[in-house]
Amino acid sequence: MTDFLAAIGLVLVVEGLVYGGFPGLAKKLATEVIGMPEQALRIAGLASIAAGVGIVWLVRG
Repeated sequence: MTDFLAAIGLVLVVEGLVYGGFPGLAKKLATEVIGMPEQALRIAGLASIAAGVGIVWLVRG
């Protein structure tokens, strides 16, 4: 449970860096996501999940 909470904290840090440090970029990315097809978003999400699991597996393995 401690690792899970640490991971959530790191996600919030990364999100905060994007929104706090580069608000213009965050708005531009948000508008581009609206125009993307759902299939592309789904593939990107699944690839992100796979990469995250792979990184955790390598680090914690």
